[in-house]
Amino acid sequence: MEPEVESVIEIIRPAIQADGGDIDLIDIDRESGVVTVELTGACVSCPASTVTMKAGIERIMKDRIDWVTAVVQPDDDMELGTAVTL
Repeated sequence: MEPEVESVIEIIRPAIQADGGDIDLIDIDRESGVVTVELTGACVSCPASTVTMKAGIERIMKDRIDWVTAVVQPDDDMELGTAVTL
């Protein structure tokens, strides 16, 4: 189960890295079909990351793996972005 998800992530990863981001697999819930991934790097502060997640990553994952029902990011109460002190 994990190798097939990792395989799809490796297909997606170059496009995300080309924009300065990356994608990490966090969890797989085979029972519900939910795959949790975390977008990092430039994706953290990108306003289009939600579109990337749903229209890109989720769509590709569902097309290639029949049991996947959704791709989500972990709930994160931390503030997005990086604090900078001048």
